[in-house]
Amino acid sequence: MTAQTPATTVPAWTVEDHPMWIGGQQVPSLGGQWHDVHNPARRESVIGRVPAGTVEDVEKAVAAARAAFPAWRSQHFTARTQALLAIADELEQRIEEFAHLTALDTGNAIRTQARPEATTLVAMFRYFAGIAGEVKGTTLPAGDGQLQYTRLEPLGVVAAILPWNSPLMIAAFKVPAALAAGNTVILKAAEDAPLTVLRLAEVCNNHLPAGVVNALTGSGSVIGEALALHPGVDKVSFTGSTAVGRRVGGQAGERLAHQSLELGGKNPSIVFPDALSGGGDDDELYTGLFLASRFTRQGQSCTAGSRLYVHADIFDEVVGTLSAKLGALTVGDPLEEASDMGAIINAKQHTAISGFLAEGRSTPGMKAVIGGSDPQEGPLTEGYYHLPTLFTGARNDFRIAREEIFGPVLVAIPWRSTDEVVAMANDTNYGLAAYVWSHNLDDALTTAHRLEAGWVQVNQGGGQVPGQSYGGYKQSGIGREVSLEGMLAGFTQTKQVNVKLRGYGA
Repeated sequence: MTAQTPATTVPAWTVEDHPMWIGGQQVPSLGGQWHDVHNPARRESVIGRVPAGTVEDVEKAVAAARAAFPAWRSQHFTARTQALLAIADELEQRIEEFAHLTALDTGNAIRTQARPEATTLVAMFRYFAGIAGEVKGTTLPAGDGQLQYTRLEPLGVVAAILPWNSPLMIAAFKVPAALAAGNTVILKAAEDAPLTVLRLAEVCNNHLPAGVVNALTGSGSVIGEALALHPGVDKVSFTGSTAVGRRVGGQAGERLAHQSLELGGKNPSIVFPDALSGGGDDDELYTGLFLASRFTRQGQSCTAGSRLYVHADIFDEVVGTLSAKLGALTVGDPLEEASDMGAIINAKQHTAISGFLAEGRSTPGMKAVIGGSDPQEGPLTEGYYHLPTLFTGARNDFRIAREEIFGPVLVAIPWRSTDEVVAMANDTNYGLAAYVWSHNLDDALTTAHRLEAGWVQVNQGGGQVPGQSYGGYKQSGIGREVSLEGMLAGFTQTKQVNVKLRGYGA
């Protein structure tokens, strides 16, 4: 495994204040306080300051969003389409700027994660611009004396509460869909990664009426809670951990507000024996397993295939080859093009991952085939870095195989029968994603259909494109995003209109 010295060729980042966006204007917090934003690649490096928002700031943002809503919802859909396309065009022109800022803000490597995330943002705005005209109702066959039809109407003000792991991509799941349906939006940026969200709000405000998109910064316990509880917020769309999502959902649920929750995952990746053929297709398998593990996002992904179930006949070969490929990853400065993996978001998350590694090392029977401990010396100790880790010897009931680690940690478990592996895969409170690897179409699809997960990939580690519904089963969430169906279900409500026509009998 190679590790880079933190970059010296990248110009120093100027520490600036980055105000919030309310009512079309950049504003500080009414409380007057600011919060430092740190670069996780260098432990004590400050890359900017953002306002420490208050409940009063939430009140101001809700008022602005509510004031903008009537005119925005009344726009012909073609006007909303043109606005979203203009946003997409500007975002595309500024992809490198957004990629650079994402790498600084989140610690995600610029080549493998930050730039693709900025590109996804553009694609999602274009997709929802293209389907804005699909927000339409139906006419019912009610006879000559009646005109009966439905209207799909926007909900109103949407609070989009974003996570720190992929803030631009998650914003892309929420913002253009809400806008295309005629809603106004209040973004709540994550404390640890707010800069790209504020920059997105800037671009949106270059092309939208004042108040249509607002962006707040501050703690979740203040801003997030105030948004969840505010009677002027018609929907709360939250992405984050299951624990926090349960609290946010409960707060919004107290007032019967609309809500969608995209939460955690402990996702199975099931490898059948015929997935390993001994030919060129094997490279596709290992490339797919590597992608499914989300190690290029440091495992900080709710869709990470972190439970690797490999058939016992090929277990040693798959684990050995995959470990060698993981060992070839370059872990280093997120701003360097050569880096495959960047840094963990903050000290708290870094320490939590270290705790899982220590537990794995100390558990009888478990073995770290690769990794298993923190970097102890060298340049990686200057930031919040972890190395790829693959454990064997775990049972399905071990904590390390059940809890979401949100780090570059993979647990490999052998299996013999399909019933056995499906039972192990489904033995979890989560149900977000799953991966199945087999050249036998019957085995692959039958297993995919039996898995309790909302998003299943067969023979690929990615595969998501705009238009595919995304969301979880069980404690992985409520609702769907990324698709036309998700937009209609998540950001509109149905009104039935019945009209008695004169000139016809009763």
